[in-house]
Amino acid sequence: MLTTPQNRAGDLDHGGDDAERAGPVRFDTKIAVALRDDLAVWQKLNVTAFLVSGVAGTDADTIGEPYEDASGIRYLPMFRQPVLIFAGSGEQLRRAYERLRATGLRFSVFTDELFATGNDGDNRAAVKVVRSEDLRIAGLAARGERKVVDKALKGLSLHR
Repeated sequence: MLTTPQNRAGDLDHGGDDAERAGPVRFDTKIAVALRDDLAVWQKLNVTAFLVSGVAGTDADTIGEPYEDASGIRYLPMFRQPVLIFAGSGEQLRRAYERLRATGLRFSVFTDELFATGNDGDNRAAVKVVRSEDLRIAGLAARGERKVVDKALKGLSLHR
């Protein structure tokens, strides 16, 4: 990823597997994850993995081609564009949640209750029993038009 004074981290990519493409690619979309800043490191990693699976699982355009090394070993494909990770307080995540809802973008949510479950069915059931205004949000992920995602996540800082 190339960052210049005119561009922010995550805006540019070096073109993935399209070898004939010269120079960086500017994406019109952004993939972003927002994590609550009081989570333990293992929780942040777990939440991020689950959240981005929702992005990858619902939009085939996000995934590139499989990788292959010089020995001919093939690897799974990954996102075609950078994923930016943001962090903020519970209140900031709540504001981002409300803004995302207002945009109409589809997004994934991970709530505190999911730390106590062990499978997809229990995860969905744990979210289903809590009204949206009462969700204890540990993280969110979205992919959408860059400006729309930026506006929804305004106030959050890049995770350090």
